[in-house]
Amino acid sequence: QVQVVESGGGLVQAGGSLRLSCAASRRNFRIDVLAWYRQAPGKQREVVATISFGGISNYTDSAKGRFTISRDNAKNTVYLQMNSLKPEDTAVYYCNIQTLFGKDRGDYWGQGTQVTVSS
Repeated sequence: QVQVVESGGGLVQAGGSLRLSCAASRRNFRIDVLAWYRQAPGKQREVVATISFGGISNYTDSAKGRFTISRDNAKNTVYLQMNSLKPEDTAVYYCNIQTLFGKDRGDYWGQGTQVTVSS
């Protein structure tokens, strides 16, 4: 069994920065696609950014220019650097790992990390 471990959330003022991290509990666990989602109170969960095994990234419009998703394959860790944060970025951020091949093929979710941006 693999756990998805997120860290890095917290409280920050508008305009500030946070870096979220996401890793699989097993070091050699293959991450084909990793996505960061967020869910604000009373709203549906939405995708924020994704990154493929080869490093191709995509962002939702609200994240473009402010957020950067990156991965360190040696550490099997993916990061979401969030700059110029706005109060509307306040949400629980979830990491989703997709493994497309092999015995571990499947979809894995973290428990979520709270990001709060004060105005």
